[in-house]
Amino acid sequence: MKRLLKNSKKLVKGMPSAVVLSILIHAALFLLAGMLVVFTVVKKEEKKFVPPKAVERPKMKLKKPKVKVKKTSKPKPTTRIVTKVTRANMPDIQLPEMSGMVDGLSGGIGGFDMMPDFSETTLFGGTQSIGNDFVGTFYDFKRDQRGRNIPMDPLAFTAVLAKFVRNDWKTSYFSRYYRSPKKLYATTFMIPPVLSLLAPEAFGEPDTIGYCWMAHYKGQLVHKDAITFRFWGMGDDILVVRVDGTVVLSACWPDNGWWGIDSVGSVWQSSSADSRKYFMGHNKSDVGDWITLEPGVPLDMELIIGEVPGGGFVAMLAVEVEGVEYPKGPQGNPILPIFKTSEPSLDLIETIHADLVPGEVCVTNGPVFCDYNSSALSVSTVESARTDPPVSNDSGGREPPSGATSPHGEDEMRTWTGTDGKVLEAEFVTVIGNKVVLKDSRGRQRKILMSQLSAEDRRFTELAQPPKFNIDFSKQSEQRFFKEPPGVSGGLVPKQLNYVFSARLKQTSAGVYNHELKVEFFSIGEEIDGDNYILFDRQESRFTPAKKNERSHEFRGATIPVRETTIFIQRRGQKYGGYLVVVTDERGMIIDHGASHKWLLGIFDNLRQLPIGKHFNKTGVRVEPPRPDPIGYY
Repeated sequence: MKRLLKNSKKLVKGMPSAVVLSILIHAALFLLAGMLVVFTVVKKEEKKFVPPKAVERPKMKLKKPKVKVKKTSKPKPTTRIVTKVTRANMPDIQLPEMSGMVDGLSGGIGGFDMMPDFSETTLFGGTQSIGNDFVGTFYDFKRDQRGRNIPMDPLAFTAVLAKFVRNDWKTSYFSRYYRSPKKLYATTFMIPPVLSLLAPEAFGEPDTIGYCWMAHYKGQLVHKDAITFRFWGMGDDILVVRVDGTVVLSACWPDNGWWGIDSVGSVWQSSSADSRKYFMGHNKSDVGDWITLEPGVPLDMELIIGEVPGGGFVAMLAVEVEGVEYPKGPQGNPILPIFKTSEPSLDLIETIHADLVPGEVCVTNGPVFCDYNSSALSVSTVESARTDPPVSNDSGGREPPSGATSPHGEDEMRTWTGTDGKVLEAEFVTVIGNKVVLKDSRGRQRKILMSQLSAEDRRFTELAQPPKFNIDFSKQSEQRFFKEPPGVSGGLVPKQLNYVFSARLKQTSAGVYNHELKVEFFSIGEEIDGDNYILFDRQESRFTPAKKNERSHEFRGATIPVRETTIFIQRRGQKYGGYLVVVTDERGMIIDHGASHKWLLGIFDNLRQLPIGKHFNKTGVRVEPPRPDPIGYY
């Protein structure tokens, strides 16, 4: 241990000399590195800016223009349009029979098609524009911008509308309220007494309760000829029309301050002696100011319609042309034409007539406010162009046969060809085992092996022995409940059943059938207050009876709402009425059917062509829906 300590002391003593040596070595290395590094400093010369030499430019002398000003100027004298008195004929509407399909209109006007797909026709407008329509925007004042419920009552609602109509119709007053993203395009404003909930339903808001809502429409008022006219209208609750920045008609419901509607309606007053004299709908109409249009010169037009407490709703707008005498209605009223920017389709005519009392207004006659000639758009042409094709369920887009017939063609003489090329004129009798029984022209029966017949004859024989089915038609229903507006009690809330119809087939006959079959079903409704029928739904499907599907087939249709209501003491609506199921083969021949009424099979082809939701009689001819009785209004 002592030896180790002694050795360590020697090492410690030797440390200073080693450190000195290390320092000397490092110093020498730093000196060498400093000699190898060269620093160069470049001093930049400071540049001074030298301005360019001035350039002399020629100067131009300016002269003051001399303008002659007339001391006096007189405006050009105005002229008044004088029209001759003509009588307007209002013929009865003859609805065309559903006898087939035609091409309809073949062209367009002004870069747009005159007959777009009106798959959705409502009293508040359609889903597609034809170019000369009014664009409608729906507002629900019971919800905020994001659709959340907010407190709202009729007095607060009408206060907002009053600010709007008295302050240049600025839509910024509606910015905090819910605006539906769906637009509707209206060519007329003829909404007879209906349920107020139809408006939010038309704008894609079926869950909105039918009160404190408003629709704002904007478009242009134009006519191809010079014309002077005025509006007649009736609103329950809100109907205000503005043309070229000026209110020309306010036909709001007179509530004497109860709901605040007068604060909106009092923005304008009629000066006509005919105002509040004749009924239109269930109240007396207002008469607007005279308006003169120059040929082809458009004026901006907008109007608002709305419902305050809920329940029933009306917005009816007609026109009176200066100098025209109109036929008289049952009240002694002039039967005025409705305001329209295009000829109404048959679907729209029927939709209006379903709730319009006869003798109040005329839907088909009168001026069309557009800048082209629309006289070619007759009711029959529009109807033909709008006939709906049969609805297909899973048919793969195949067209239906032009007409189905019963399978009696097997009883006729035909030419049979054998595999050896020999032919025989005979009629089909039956199949026994693997042989077909034929009867020749002399009445003698012959049995021929199926294998000895041509492929075409074997197919004919197989089709001549179609299977038999057990056909079941079923309906499932679910009731829809509506919330009653707080300002309405004891009525005006509809009863609605949502139906889903289906058909099921099960083969009951023996044997194999390897050919595709088409199955079509038609669900039928009836009017509560009429004697005609409605095509609720039509569906079709195709299948081949086989072991894998247990030789059975089932398919169903869409949800069909069936509604009943009492509006202004009149009970209106529809109910389920029956069905027809038809099975046809590849040739279009009827091989089986099931029906709730025997006469339905006789109008099978007509039902194929009838648009869904339309009315027909027992002969299969399309008819108008029943009209309301005026006794409930006046």
